[in-house]
Amino acid sequence: MDLYNNMEFELKGSFIPNISNSDKLKILEVTEGSVVIQMNNSKRRGIFPLDSFQYWIKRNSLIHIGENEKKTS
Repeated sequence: MDLYNNMEFELKGSFIPNISNSDKLKILEVTEGSVVIQMNNSKRRGIFPLDSFQYWIKRNSLIHIGENEKKTS
């Protein structure tokens, strides 16, 4: 479950749960069934079911910042 720990993601406009109008989020904790996130424009944490979080990644609504930097280099 350490796969996503401490990763940061850029948020695309198609990421519907973005109620804080953030442009990035960071993974704080990953458990067997959930992902705890912190959006950069919010002091509150959010929790997603792991499969839901993976869905947003597959839809390219969440772009891993490390991957994005590699593509633009």
